[in-house]
Parts: sequence; structure tokens; C-alpha cells
Amino acid sequence: MQISTLLAQTDSSNSGMFFIIVVAVVLFVGLFVTIFLASRYRRCPSNRILVIWGTGSSSSSQCYHGGGKFVWPVIQDFAYMSLEPLVIEIPLQGALSLNNIRVNVPSTFTVGISKSPVLMSNAAERLLGLNQHAIQDQAQDIILGQLRLVIATLSIEEINKDREKFMNLVNENVAEEINKIGLTLINVNIRDITDESGYIEAIGKRAAAEAINRAKVEVAQQEREGAVGEAAAVRERNVRVAEEKSLAEQGQKNAEQAQRVAVAELEAQAIVGEVESKRNQEIAAAERLAETIAAKKRAEQEQRVQVASAEASAVDGENTSSAKVAQSNAELAEIRAEASRRADVASAEARQKIFTAQREEELAKLAKEELAPQEIEKKRVEIEAEASAERERREARGHADAVLAKYEAEAKGVQQVLEAKAEGYRQLMESCAQNPRVAPTLLMIEQLPQLVEMQVQAIQNLKIDKITVWDSGSGSSDGKGNATANFLSGMIGSLPQVHELAKQAGIELPSALGHVVEAEEASPSVDANS
Repeated sequence: MQISTLLAQTDSSNSGMFFIIVVAVVLFVGLFVTIFLASRYRRCPSNRILVIWGTGSSSSSQCYHGGGKFVWPVIQDFAYMSLEPLVIEIPLQGALSLNNIRVNVPSTFTVGISKSPVLMSNAAERLLGLNQHAIQDQAQDIILGQLRLVIATLSIEEINKDREKFMNLVNENVAEEINKIGLTLINVNIRDITDESGYIEAIGKRAAAEAINRAKVEVAQQEREGAVGEAAAVRERNVRVAEEKSLAEQGQKNAEQAQRVAVAELEAQAIVGEVESKRNQEIAAAERLAETIAAKKRAEQEQRVQVASAEASAVDGENTSSAKVAQSNAELAEIRAEASRRADVASAEARQKIFTAQREEELAKLAKEELAPQEIEKKRVEIEAEASAERERREARGHADAVLAKYEAEAKGVQQVLEAKAEGYRQLMESCAQNPRVAPTLLMIEQLPQLVEMQVQAIQNLKIDKITVWDSGSGSSDGKGNATANFLSGMIGSLPQVHELAKQAGIELPSALGHVVEAEEASPSVDANS
């Protein structure tokens, strides 16, 4: 029993150890697999693109931006492409524009790998594994070509004036081409546009001159309007001042006249009062005297005499008073006439001053409205004439330079052709030194195409469908053979003259036409033939 118990305990302990070992092995294998799988899971940062290629992909490669992807061992592999922008300097020099003027367009292009699925696939196929320098070289070559192509479709005026159109064409053409290798255009910076001939600078100077001329005209117009306004204000001020002065003088004269009239009236009233007072006094004295005489009981005659004397004295006093009143009235009329005359003179002088001021004002207005615009127009015409003359001189100078360059090029080309012909003739003479007659023959053969061309031109307008020669084979009317025989005999008979003409011209005819021999050589040959 004890042995069986010990055996049972031993079996249970062995089974426990085996279970622990199995669990440990399973945990180790699971941990190893987990670490291995974790090491094959690749995460993609935001500034990179994960490219996975190998067996199991539907295309040549798979591109991912952001997140992560499991990469199978052995059958798949991976790499990263950077999304950092690349700054490419384009030192474009001497690009030919549409009007055949070479321009310099130094610029800076900023490009980078695109996140578009199609462009990422293009970049994976063409840029994977290349460093930034190699990518910049490829992009620079493409941008240079497209930039030259865009400049060749535009004139200098379009490039200089319509910068927006130029930039749009550059963006469209460059973006389309660099997209083929997976790059996208981020920014374009055209630093400057210049040309070797100074045409753009001349356009700028012309625009500046036109702007300056327009500004001068506008300034002159504003000055004219200011001068006209100032003259109008001065004229209105002078008129108002003259009017106020005239009114003041008229008021002063009216016051002086009223004062003098009032003084004259007061003086007349005083004189009348004095006369009346004297008359009353004399009357009172006469009455008292009469009362005194009546009181002294003088005689009626004396009384009557005294009364008559008193009445005469009264009449005399009345006459004297009337004379003084008339004299006072006459003096008053004279004073009034003098005052009226002075008032009229003052009014006439005031009107004269007003008329003088108005005359000066009209003259100033005429000078501003008539003479000033004419002076301005004269200056404007002079400026336009000088600008037109300068433009014509520059255009004539440019045309003369172009014509001179054309003629110099033509002269240089003619000189080179003549030098080449002279060298060819010299070599021809050296080659024909052993047989001098060959050189003229070759030169004549050289001119044969032109001679044939001239002969063809002479008969090219003749409409000849076909030529038919009729020969019955019978002899001619004189019995000397048929027409063909006559033609051949005539041609053979003319060969000596043709040879003589060719000899005089220094030309050697083909051997098929025979040779002309001397007379002593000709007789034996005839005998041999006979």
C-alpha cells in the first residue's frame, strides 16, 4: 500500500512538471511570435510614404500615408519615401522667346512627392531608392525644358505685362510633366526677367516716360484749375471790395451831404429868427415911441408923422429881412448844388475804379482761360514730339542694326561660298595639271544642269502631246536618198564644225562624237576604207 501510494505521488508530481514545461513552452512560443509579428508591423509617419512591394500585391507596389501596415516576412519588403519639399534653383539663361529675343528667367521651384494615390504610385516606380540630389536633378531637367517651351510660345510683351498668364502656363506645363514621376508643384518664384538686348528695360523706360508725361499733364491741368479758381476768387474779392468801398464812399458822401444840408437849414432858421426878433423889437420900439408921443400930447400931425415914420421904418425892416432871406436861400441852393456835384464826382470816380477792376479781372480771366491752355498744349505737343522723335530714332537704330547684321551675315555667307569655290577651283586645277583640257570640260559639265533648265523653261509653256516623224523610206525629190539618211548625213557633216567650236571654247567632247584629225592623217584612212 505504501509503495502504491508513493508511485501515485510520483506520477502526480511528474505530470505536474510536464504541464508546467508545456505551459512555459507555449508562452515562450507565443511571446516570440508576438514580438516577431510586432517587428513586421510598419507604421508610417506623417512626413513619409510607406511603400510595400513583393508577392501578394495586385500592383507593382502599394503606397500608404499615415497609419500602419503588416509586412509579411520573406515574400514582402518595404521602404520609405520622404514628403519633404525640394527647393530647385533654375538658372535659366538665353531662352528664345516667340519674337526671337533671348531672355534670362532665373527662378526657384519648390516640389515634393504627392500624396495622391496615382502620383504616389508613379513616385514609387520612378523615385524609390533615389536620394534628394538625384530627384532634384531629374526635376530640374524637366522644369528647364518646360520653362523654355512656355517662353517659346510667348512674346516679350506678354511675358513682361501678363505675368499671371505666364505663371499659369508655367504651372500647367511643369505640373503636368513632373506628375509623371510622382512629384507635385508646390510653389513657383520667378525672381527676375531680363534680356540680353535690353528690350525689357526699354519697355520699362517707355512706360515710365508715358506715366511721367501723364502725371505732368494732370499736374498742369490741376494747376490750371487752381489758377482759374484762384483768379475767380481774387476777382470776386476785388469786386466785393470795390462794391463795399463804393458803398462806403456813397454813404460817407450822403452823410456829408445830409450834414451840410442840416447845417444850412439850421443857419437859415437862425437867420430868419434873428430877422423876426429884430423886426419885433423895432415894432415894439415904434409902439412905445408912439405911445410916448401920444402921452406927451403932441400934435396930431407930429403923431401922424411919427406914425408914418414908424411905418416906413417897419417897411424898410421888412424889405431888409426879405432880402436877407433871399440871400440865405441863394446860398443854400449853391451849397446844395456843390454837394450834389461832389456826390456825382465821387460816384463817377467809384464807377471808374469799378470798371478798371473789372477790366483787369477780364484780362486776367482771358490770360488764364485762353493763354494758359495754349501754353499747356504747346508744352504737351513739344513733349509728345520729343518722345515720338526719340522712339523713331530708337526704332530706326534697331532696324538699321538688324539690316546691318543681315547684310553682314549674307556677305559672310557669300564670302564663305566664294572661298569654298576658290578652294574647289584650285584643287580642280591641281588635279588637272597633267591634262589642262579636262578642267574646262568639268566646269562646262557643272553648268549643264543650269543650261538644260534654261532650255526647258524656254519650251515649258509649249503644249506638245507627241512628236511623230514620217519617213516613207523613198528617196527625196532630187534622188539623193530619204529624209533619215539626209538627217544623218547632215549631222555627220556638221561634226567638224562642232569640234572646232568646242576646241575654241576649250571643251573636250565625248569620244562617241569622234575626233578631228589632221589632213595628212585623213587621206590614208580614206584609202584604207576604200
